[in-house]
Amino acid sequence: MQTILVIEDEQSIADTVVHSIEREGHAAVWCGRGLDGLERVRAGDCALVVLDVGLPDISGFELCKAIRAFSQVPVIFLTARDDEIDKIVGLEIGADDYVTKPFSPRELAARIKTVLRRSASAAKEAPGKEALRKRLLIDPAKHQAALAGRKLELTRYEFKLLALLAAHPGRVYSREAIMDAVWGGDSPSLDRTVDAHVKSLRAKFREIDDSFDPILTHRGMGYALRDDL
Repeated sequence: MQTILVIEDEQSIADTVVHSIEREGHAAVWCGRGLDGLERVRAGDCALVVLDVGLPDISGFELCKAIRAFSQVPVIFLTARDDEIDKIVGLEIGADDYVTKPFSPRELAARIKTVLRRSASAAKEAPGKEALRKRLLIDPAKHQAALAGRKLELTRYEFKLLALLAAHPGRVYSREAIMDAVWGGDSPSLDRTVDAHVKSLRAKFREIDDSFDPILTHRGMGYALRDDL
């Protein structure tokens, strides 16, 4: 039996969703406020989240972003709006599916089943594919990166180096290309600056997971980020 979290402020809708979930043999937990639901997701015992976009304390879109900062639990949005732009925004920030109110309980149950099946299939992929892709998250807009849900405390140049490699996984960057892209006109004169920053990045990865090393060294050529992340 899997536990599904329902974050919905309207009692009647929440009752319908919970009944639909329980009828399919799953356990359902209901939260009427977004921030309460966020804390429940942090507990890590939910297999899927059914999330209302219009919550009283926080936008469902913002809540989904907060969840994606530390978790890849599947999310299905519920919304009263049927606007294509809203759907695109919801999917782009990390939702797995989108159901418009009023909805058929049978349709919602079918979508939950499909998303759970897809999530289970992804979890069975070989290590280094879906599992690793979900472990390392990079947000260029905020200049932040996280590994396994934990924020990486990176310097300005460490982040710029990681973001450069992540922009084109598998591409090999020479030390000269990295120096130009990351340091530009502020390029220091030390020959091993890039090597030192790669070493520092690896050390910070190991602080969280000593087996995680996504940066490949190509002797005589440069560095690349693994393309299976």
